Amino acid sequence: MKNRIVRGIAGAFILISLTLAIKVNSNWLWFTAFVGANLLQSSLTKWCLLDDILTKVFKVKD
Repeated sequence: MKNRIVRGIAGAFILISLTLAIKVNSNWLWFTAFVGANLLQSSLTKWCLLDDILTKVFKVKD
């Protein structure tokens, strides 16, 4: 369950930042790159900050 939430939030952030880059300012692409870098880091280290936040704040389990 938690993995689906993390992936959903990451996907939403990417789509929102791409839309903002097209409509508002191309500097929003930096946010897209940040999300992508965090996804890559998470796949390599098996640690995700959003995963920890969901566990502590919302008591979401796997």
